[in-house]
Amino acid sequence: MARTARHPIALAAATATVVALGAGALALPAVAADGAPSGIELKNGTLDWGLKESFRKYVTGIAAGSIDATDGATQAADNGPFTFSGGTGTYDTTTHGTDTAFKGAVRFASKAHGFDIKISDVKVVTSGTTGHIDADVSLNGTVQDDIEFATLDLSAVKPGQGAGGAMTFKDIPATLTADGAAAFNGMYKEGTALDPATLTVTAAPSTASPTPTKTPEATPTETATTSPSPSTGGSTSPSPSASATKPVDAVSGEVVDGNLDWGVKESFRTYITGPIAGGKVELSGGAAKNGSVYRFGDASGSYDADAKSLDAKFAGKVRFLGHEEDGAYALDLQFSDLHVTAKGTGGKLVADVSSKDRESGKVTTYDDLTVATLKLGSGDLTAKDDIVELDGAAATLTADGAKAFGGFYEAGAALDPVTAAVSLDEDAALPGGSGGADGAASGGTSGSGSGGAGTTGGTGTTGSTIGGSLASTGADVPAGPLAAAATLVVAAGAGTVFATRRRRAQQA
Repeated sequence: MARTARHPIALAAATATVVALGAGALALPAVAADGAPSGIELKNGTLDWGLKESFRKYVTGIAAGSIDATDGATQAADNGPFTFSGGTGTYDTTTHGTDTAFKGAVRFASKAHGFDIKISDVKVVTSGTTGHIDADVSLNGTVQDDIEFATLDLSAVKPGQGAGGAMTFKDIPATLTADGAAAFNGMYKEGTALDPATLTVTAAPSTASPTPTKTPEATPTETATTSPSPSTGGSTSPSPSASATKPVDAVSGEVVDGNLDWGVKESFRTYITGPIAGGKVELSGGAAKNGSVYRFGDASGSYDADAKSLDAKFAGKVRFLGHEEDGAYALDLQFSDLHVTAKGTGGKLVADVSSKDRESGKVTTYDDLTVATLKLGSGDLTAKDDIVELDGAAATLTADGAKAFGGFYEAGAALDPVTAAVSLDEDAALPGGSGGADGAASGGTSGSGSGGAGTTGGTGTTGSTIGGSLASTGADVPAGPLAAAATLVVAAGAGTVFATRRRRAQQA
C-alpha cells in the first residue's frame, strides 16, 4: 500500500484554502464551515498527453497519414504530444476526487491504411490513487460517447505546484482499456502502456463570504504524533514516545537468491517475432519466460537497509534474432549478466550486451553497459520478511543503451519496466515462486520465422494482437491497418527503412 505524504500548498489566496497533496492523490484536509459545499471549482486545467508516441510516428510514417489537433487542442513540434486546454471541473473535499473536462479534439487519419479516428471531449476523473481518461471517439464515422479510454495510476506520482498555485501531477502512467482498444480498431490490445499524462488544475476563487475553517481531523498517525504531553499542560508538541506504529528494524545483508522480470521492450519483441523481422527469441543460462516477459534468476549481491540501497546481479541470457539472410540472422542482439543498482528512488540497469551490425556483420560486445536508468516507487527497496522488492520500476534507455540497440531507439525511449525480488535469507519465500509463470524451461526459444507466435521451451506462446514494430524507427506498427495490401507495403519498404537508419547511425 502506498504511503501518503502530505505537503500543504496554497491554491487560492482569496479562500486561503490549504491544499495537502497526497502521494498520487489530491487531498484538501481543510473543509469549509458547516453548510458550505463540499466541492471546489477547478479552472484553467490542462492535460498534456500524447496518447501513444509510437502510434503518432506510425500515422505520419508508414501509414502516410495526418494528425490534426483542433478546437482547443494543440500538438507540440516534431510530432510531439498534445495539450488539451480549458479544463474545468470540481474537486470533492469529501472523497478527494477530481472530475475535469477539457477542450480540444485530435484526429488521426490515413487513406492508405483505411482509418479515421477522432478523439474529443476528453475528461480526467481521479479518486485516491487511481483514475481514468474518458473521451468521445469516432472510428471511421461511428461515434462512441464517453468511453473509458485509459486507466491512470497515481500511486507513485509526486504532486507539485505550478504557476499561480496550480496543482500539477506529472507523468501519470496510463494504460489502454478494453473500450480504448476497441476504439483503436484493435490496433493495440487491452493493457498496452500509453504515453504518461500530466494533469494541471487550479482552484477557482471562491465567491462566498470568508468564514473560519474547521481544523482538519487528524489522521491516526497525526493523532499519535501530536497528542498533548501530560508534562506540558496540553501542548501539542510531539511526544518522543508517541508513534502510530513501531519502526521496523532495519535489515541488511547478502542477497542469497532472487529474480528479475524484464521484457526489454514490448514493441521490439513483437517486431522480432512479427512478419517483418521473421525472427525468434532465445533464452539460456537460467533465463525463462514469465508470462509475456523474461525472468532472470539466481540473484547475488547485497542490500543496505540504512542506505536503502540494493546491488544485485542476475543470471540468464536473452537473444533476439531477426532478418534471416542466407541461413544467418542479420539482426542479433543479446543481453546477459543483468545487474541492478538502486538507491532511494533511482537506479540503473546494467548488462553485458552483444550487438551485430547488419551492414558489416561485425559483432560488438559491451561489458557492464548501463542500458537504462530506473525510477523507483516510494515503497521499493524496503526489506520485509527478508525480501526486498522493486516493483515495476520505470526504465529509460540511456545513450549507451541506444548505441547497443544499433540506433533502433533513441536515448530517452521508455523500455519495459523492471521488477525484481531478492531474498536475504535462505528460508525466505520469493513472491511468484522461482520459475517462470508459464512453466517454460530456460534455454527455450520463442517466436517463429513467419508468424511470430512461437513457443518457449515447448510451452507458452508469445503471440500478440499488436502488430510488429519497426524497431529501426522506434514505432509500433498496429496490426489492424496492416492487413491485406497494407502488409505488402510495409514488407516491401522494411529493408530500405532499416538499412537507411543504420547507415545514418554509422555516419553519426
